[in-house]
Amino acid sequence: MSEPVILGIESTCDETAAAVVRGKTLVSNVVASSMNEHARYGGVIPEIASRAHAEAFVPVVSQALADAQMDISDVDAIAVSAGPGLAGCLAVGVSGAKSLAWAANKPLYGINHVIGHVAVTQLQFGDVPENTLALIVSGGHTSILRVGDIATDVSVIGTTLDDAAGECFDKVARLLGFPYPGGPHIDRHAQSGDPHALRVPQGLTQGKAAAAHPYDFSFSGVKTAVARWIESESAKGHEIPVDDVCAALADSVATVLSKKTMAAAEKFGADTVIVGGGFSANSQLREALRQSGVDHGIDVRIPELKLCTDNGAMVAMLGSNLVSAGVKPSSMDFSIDSSMSLNTICME
Repeated sequence: MSEPVILGIESTCDETAAAVVRGKTLVSNVVASSMNEHARYGGVIPEIASRAHAEAFVPVVSQALADAQMDISDVDAIAVSAGPGLAGCLAVGVSGAKSLAWAANKPLYGINHVIGHVAVTQLQFGDVPENTLALIVSGGHTSILRVGDIATDVSVIGTTLDDAAGECFDKVARLLGFPYPGGPHIDRHAQSGDPHALRVPQGLTQGKAAAAHPYDFSFSGVKTAVARWIESESAKGHEIPVDDVCAALADSVATVLSKKTMAAAEKFGADTVIVGGGFSANSQLREALRQSGVDHGIDVRIPELKLCTDNGAMVAMLGSNLVSAGVKPSSMDFSIDSSMSLNTICME
């Protein structure tokens, strides 16, 4: 099968999404977000998200097929995010996908949502070269992956020991009074600030900690340091320089992510670094990685903004790789896995 047609379904958090991919060409892509319903609570409420998925599933999938000018009979296989993610949200998407696959007699692939963030870059940049590294940065994940083959061989070489980069930004944003999600607000204010106005630590980059965890990350201390600085300045009656705080935070996080990723690329002899996940939309990180790529002679592939956040295209694209590689479909009784290992590409 040279050009498999794959319907991809995504429901790991607050986006209900579906897309159709033919081979490595995106045919349709539909996303419905429940983010506005969570903003008043300052974060995603799983029960609200699950109900939103249940309401949006049929309209979103139907629209994706309609936009592709197809019906379900034209699809060769269905791929759905089986994890990691919020259990209730995953359950809605997987249950719906199983029902659709059973009714239409189509093979079903329960895929790893995080590895989908790597696969989606193929829609923009083409095939993933051999021995590629991937930096995954999102609200819940910060990891460096070694990609031997996107369909069969992915391994973790570094991950966060506590907060992910996106979590760190959201927590500091809350301290500064920004609404949820805080990341875009910090990004915008950082562009007008002085990144050297205050000292923000760079976790696991010095001494024994760096030696023991050369490719791991820690952002909890970053959040704590910024919080203490804000409290100290407030206690002195000083006005908080919001732009400078955002710039210093963004610079620290972007520097650590780019330095450790480039160090891993050199260690493993990788000529290509793929970047994925919602936090890869951050402008400071994008620039730091691009410049680091130039300095180290490494091809850094950062997707366009619409492919950074969760979407059905990433699920469908990974599904297309699995079908093309001859990987066996998942059994129809596979379970969701909210904490799915990043070494797992597809459920058996």
